[in-house]
Amino acid sequence: MTARKPSRKSSEPIEVPAAPQPVTTEITTEITAPQPVAADHKAPSAAPAEPASTAASARSATSARPAPAKRPRAKQPVSAGSAATTPAPPRPRRGGGSKGVLPATALDDGDRARLLAGEHYAPHDLLGAHLTRGGVEFRALRPFARSVSVLAKGLRAELQSDGDGFFSGVLPTPAVPEYRLLVAYDDNEIEVEDPYRFLPSLGDLDLHLIGEGRHEELWTALGSQPMEHQGVAGTRFTLWAPNARGVRVTGDFNFWDGTGFPMRSLGSTGVWELFVPAVGEGTLYKFDICRPDGSHTQRADPMARYAEVPPANASVVTASHHEWQDADWMAHRGDRPVHEAPFSVYEVHLSSWRPGLTYRQLASQLPAYVRDLGFTHVELMPVSEHPFGGSWGYQVTGFYAPTSRMGAPDDFRSLVDALHAAGIGVLMDWVPAHFPRDDWALAEFDGRPLYEHSDPNRAAHPDWGTLEFDYGRKEVRNFLVANATYWCEQFHIDGLRVDAVASMLYLDYSREDGQWSPNEHGGRENLDAVAFLQEMNATVYRRNPGVVTMAEESTAWDGVTRATEHGGLGFGLKWNMGWMHDSLVYMSKEPVHRKYHHDEMTFSMVYAYSENYVLPISHDEVVHGKQALVSKMPGDWWQQRANHRAYLGFMWAHPGKQLLFMGQEFAQGAEWSEGHGPDWWLLDPTYEASGDHRGVRTLVTDLNAVYGALPALWQRDTDPEGFAWIDGGAAEDNAFAFLRYDADGSPLLAVSHFSPVVRHDYRLGVPDGPEAWVEILNTDAARYGGSDVRNEDPLKPEAVPAHGRGTSVTLTLPPLATVWFRPA
Repeated sequence: MTARKPSRKSSEPIEVPAAPQPVTTEITTEITAPQPVAADHKAPSAAPAEPASTAASARSATSARPAPAKRPRAKQPVSAGSAATTPAPPRPRRGGGSKGVLPATALDDGDRARLLAGEHYAPHDLLGAHLTRGGVEFRALRPFARSVSVLAKGLRAELQSDGDGFFSGVLPTPAVPEYRLLVAYDDNEIEVEDPYRFLPSLGDLDLHLIGEGRHEELWTALGSQPMEHQGVAGTRFTLWAPNARGVRVTGDFNFWDGTGFPMRSLGSTGVWELFVPAVGEGTLYKFDICRPDGSHTQRADPMARYAEVPPANASVVTASHHEWQDADWMAHRGDRPVHEAPFSVYEVHLSSWRPGLTYRQLASQLPAYVRDLGFTHVELMPVSEHPFGGSWGYQVTGFYAPTSRMGAPDDFRSLVDALHAAGIGVLMDWVPAHFPRDDWALAEFDGRPLYEHSDPNRAAHPDWGTLEFDYGRKEVRNFLVANATYWCEQFHIDGLRVDAVASMLYLDYSREDGQWSPNEHGGRENLDAVAFLQEMNATVYRRNPGVVTMAEESTAWDGVTRATEHGGLGFGLKWNMGWMHDSLVYMSKEPVHRKYHHDEMTFSMVYAYSENYVLPISHDEVVHGKQALVSKMPGDWWQQRANHRAYLGFMWAHPGKQLLFMGQEFAQGAEWSEGHGPDWWLLDPTYEASGDHRGVRTLVTDLNAVYGALPALWQRDTDPEGFAWIDGGAAEDNAFAFLRYDADGSPLLAVSHFSPVVRHDYRLGVPDGPEAWVEILNTDAARYGGSDVRNEDPLKPEAVPAHGRGTSVTLTLPPLATVWFRPA
């Protein structure tokens, strides 16, 4: 690449490429300061003055370069594979170094070529300062430099130019001094630290844990880490790339030419490392990887904690400065097991909830809205960095970076903090099932399958055109397990909803015969994925008290929410996809036909206690032609809304936790689109029908309020003793009546009626004991937009047998409504 030079301050320690010119300078007895330069000839800075959100950093990292102040006159640096064909620069004059600087031992031709081609595994063995028989040998690789001098206490010595950007010399000193480099170009000179004078900045314990695949805080060891090393501020760059022939760091600090910044290999772990002084937060970077075949690829950092705003894709050096204010929340969020607590979830796609808002702007609006609705949690669709907005975040390229579309990582932390301050837990979608094939991301990362399985039939995901992780490789499993706990620990996330678990569990998922191979026992279970999920769940729960994991698993896999020590996968909750599908099939039918589908609403109770369930009406059910929830309902507009309200009442009373996607809380009629989000205008008082939509939203608020106040609706969600049918067979009436019990045995009576008629004097058997039952919620109330058919007076039990019980009550069933009663 051609390097160019913007105008920057001459005191900042990043060199500017210029043509190598032989010069002669004498040794001085003291450090000579850099010579002043003209105002229009300034050196570039060590790190970008602005973060990645500025116009300069928004350009694609592979092509973005600063505008030149003056084009270098010399040849371009030798690129990979071109060392033998690029003409050599003019040979420097013999003895062209400083007086007293002895010639260094000539570099081996092979080492020289490998350094220039970016395929040397040990550049620190050749570059930097090393003791020799005649003193200390210095060697630097500074493409485009005119001269390089060594500065130490009482010493300024110019090195000899060896061509191709190499400079070397031997100083007759008995030990390696503390030194810096003075690098001169055509129009300026800058003083810099030499990256190749530093010891490895990654410890043996980190390397051991990485090699074992057991580094639970992997983000502290790999990626870019601003730090002070050997008393010098800079950034440590580390990368796992075991198949690479060589790795270089390239970024805006070296004008996207990594020739002078090769990394060293740290043994058999496959980790590469380089500490670069003076590089700090906001710096854009990538890794230039020499693949096994000698070709090069520039890749974003798999461990990057911040990324450019898509479609740009460079990684960004970052560190957190957020001061958390949620200590009390974190200390007490695990006081009550989640399956014995109220748990109602509002699912949100952040970038479209209110399009255009940043994380910090969302922090001032979203918590108050969710708190007013009464939800206990929000679930965020994936926030990890992803290149294509239309994937909704489910095709992740930056597993450790919150998407920069709405701000920096600390901005996202501020949103989580604000939600906790409002008493709202934060769940997020996590996507370890697959990753996209972008050639700057994880696919064949170092030239061979690395994160994906080496078997093409195991690597390619048949449904989404993506790649599946190799869960059997310990380093890949470590990458994902550490990522799960990273979000919980670094962003205080309260739960992870794991996407597409079924696609991970089965080797034959969406594959035909001949497209998959059985496991070692001859079965179709992906044993590597099972082991990974068990390890992930066990690690997350051990390290993060109060966190819950949830599985989107659509099959009858046994033990999804069973503890790992008992052979289960170890999830806390599972999405009940069967209940969602069956109940929506029932609700989509005209009332006259519903009696033929009655068991669609009752079948869920056959298996309701086989797992710990969440009842999800998620984004997947309101897109791609499936229609919004209210639009699935039959009848005219009044009947659609009535069905919608009755269904929500049934859902909130049914055993299991509740999840509702944004927009469905006010009966939005249009399908959701990530381009414009919910139709908030439907709630505008100037809109004639806004009352219809506000009524549904008021119902959701009341459902959550009553739900939270009555333990019968949540305390025994996973206990069969907490539920009893009164009448599950009233198919002709399209009615369902059941009881929920709290831990003390106090009941709640729920009756759902899915016919558009009023039924008077409807008799139901009830438990002995209560002297009367009072209506506490009715989805047909006028304030919700209903016909206001109510049970105004308490229901008095009578000694009339019904439904196998000795006492019963008579009530009025409103049309298309759910009614809740509790003992008076």
